[in-house]
Amino acid sequence: MASAFLDKWVWITIFSVCLIIVLPLIVVWGVLNLPAELRIIATICIILLWGVVSGYKDWIVSKEREKEQAKPE
Repeated sequence: MASAFLDKWVWITIFSVCLIIVLPLIVVWGVLNLPAELRIIATICIILLWGVVSGYKDWIVSKEREKEQAKPE
């Protein structure tokens, strides 16, 4: 059990999971502490960026599917 805690990948995984849990809470807290005008702008920017990233992800997935279908077997 002691050797498991000495492995660097265990700590990278633990750190990554903590960031995934804590970072969105910090962003929400930061947005809620902004004045009303900036809060609206920050919310709109988050929504727009979320849409851009989602569209980019879908584009990458479709390109990978095209490569798999075009690959001669």
